[in-house]
This record gives sequence, C-alpha cells and structure tokens, in this order.
Amino acid sequence: MRRIGEIAEASNLTVRTLHYYEEIGLLAPARRSRAGHRLYGSEAVEQLYRISMLRQLGLPLDQVRTTLETTDTDVRSMIAEHLSALESRLMAENRLRGRLLRLADDLESNEDTTGDLLSVLEDMNMLETTLDRRIAILVYADIEAAYDYLSRVFGFGPGELTRDPDGNVVHGEIQAGDGEFWLHGESEPFGLKSPANLGGASGTMAIMVADVDAHHRHAVEQGATVRYEPTDQPYGYREYSAVDLEGHLWSFMKPLG
Repeated sequence: MRRIGEIAEASNLTVRTLHYYEEIGLLAPARRSRAGHRLYGSEAVEQLYRISMLRQLGLPLDQVRTTLETTDTDVRSMIAEHLSALESRLMAENRLRGRLLRLADDLESNEDTTGDLLSVLEDMNMLETTLDRRIAILVYADIEAAYDYLSRVFGFGPGELTRDPDGNVVHGEIQAGDGEFWLHGESEPFGLKSPANLGGASGTMAIMVADVDAHHRHAVEQGATVRYEPTDQPYGYREYSAVDLEGHLWSFMKPLG
C-alpha cells in the first residue's frame, strides 16, 4: 500500500489532483491508515492508469467517468492499445530521423532536396498533430462564481476546480463540446484583468449549439444578460450574444440552412 504523496510523486500528478479525483468519484483509496492517511493499492493504480490514458486522449473528466462506468476498460487491452500507439509514433520518429540524415547528405552533395523536404514536413506535421491541443483561457476575478455561472446559465459541462492550501479556488476548467476553457485569476505581473475591472472585454467567445433559440431561452431563464436576441446574420449563422457575470462576451450560434 502506498500513501497519496507517494502515488502523486511516482505518477507526476499533484496531491490536489488525486484529491479531486476522489471528490468526483473517479479514484478512491483502498483504505485509510490508523492515522487517517489515504492508502492506495494495485487496483487504484490501475484505475489511475485508465483515467490518465483517457485524459491523454482528450476526454473531459465527465466523459472519463462515463467511459469507465459503461465501457470495458481492461488494463491489459488499454496497455496493448497504448503500446500500439507508441510503436506507431516511434516508427514515425525513426522514419523522420532517416529522412533527415538523407537530407543532410543531399545538402552536402548539392542535390535537389525538394522531395525530401516535403517528406520531412509530412512526418513533422503528423507527429505534431498528435500533441497539439487548443485551450482558451479566460480571466476572472472570482473563478468559483464564474464556474458556477457558466455551468448554470450557459450549460457548459462541469470540469475541475483547483484550490490552494487555504481553500481558495486558483484554477477552473469547464467543458464546451469538443473543447474546454480554463478559468484564470487576475494577475498584476502578467497584466491579466477581468473585463469587470478592465472596463470592457477585448475579445469574444463563439460557441456552436444545436438549437440557438432553446439555448437562448434557457440562458434568459437563468438570468443571462443578453446583448441581442437570436438573429439570422448575413454571414450565414443564426446567433445571439450575452455577457457573463464579469463582462466576457459570448456568442451562441448555428449555421443557417
């Protein structure tokens, strides 16, 4: 049996993350010691591997929970899939290495390298697209209030709230369709301010929804401040806009036709 600190250090996760996984029912300790310390056994470590694999695939935490509850996530099969993905990546990296070596030789002999450069670019982009992920970060003076508002009023999926040792929320995550938003606190050193303290928003977030009018009705019922009602725009979208509790501007839209 291992304590939570040992699990965190060995897995390169934070104790706070493991606490949160327990809080939302994803990962529970096997038992507690007489002193009250969380103790984890092999089953918990296997579960943590499952969670980490699904997170690496880009699944938000609510989908991770659903997958673990409804799908056969045998560790052996997951390891086999993991190995297959790593082997594919290693093959691509070795292929890229070979092409770079040939390209260096061709450059030395002043041969035409156009074809080799295109092949190198292909392999580079194939490797890069497996790593990149977009995350939009929004600044709020009160992260916890913003998290509750965005979930309740705009219907974003619940994500994760991270607290410091004093219990203050210092980071938030919300799910929006195939992406996610991070909620960041104000920061003087980095010049980050909420629109509420900045005097206005410097950008807007556009979200695709299945039914603009239904989404608008729900938002209004929950007290949203609407800037304009659902409207068919000349650029081919039906949309409406609203501001959240700190002044971030949101547009919810769907293509016409």
